[in-house]
Amino acid sequence: MKKVEAIIKPFKLDEVKEALSEIGVQGMTVTEVKGFGRTGGKKEVYRGSAYVVDFVPKVKVEIIVKDDLVHQVIESITKAASTGRIGDGKIFVTPIDEVIRIRTGERGEDAI
Repeated sequence: MKKVEAIIKPFKLDEVKEALSEIGVQGMTVTEVKGFGRTGGKKEVYRGSAYVVDFVPKVKVEIIVKDDLVHQVIESITKAASTGRIGDGKIFVTPIDEVIRIRTGERGEDAI
């Protein structure tokens, strides 16, 4: 099992959710986050004064999937979240040792 984390632009969330539903992803966790990458944020002008917005609002989508679905999940997120501009986001994939469904006590892939 793998955990796929995607940091994306907030307005792309619905497209990503639909794309993941189409390939059979049944659940996800979504969190509003802030961050910046290489560009260090963006410059804004307010009442004639320039300032830098260090942290840009983003959305983090977390999904736990079976190993055989990882490639499809990555492709779906990449396609749906891409605008072709700076700040489209990142995808991280990490191994998951164990999953336990609290209500039933199911473990492993059965608990996803």
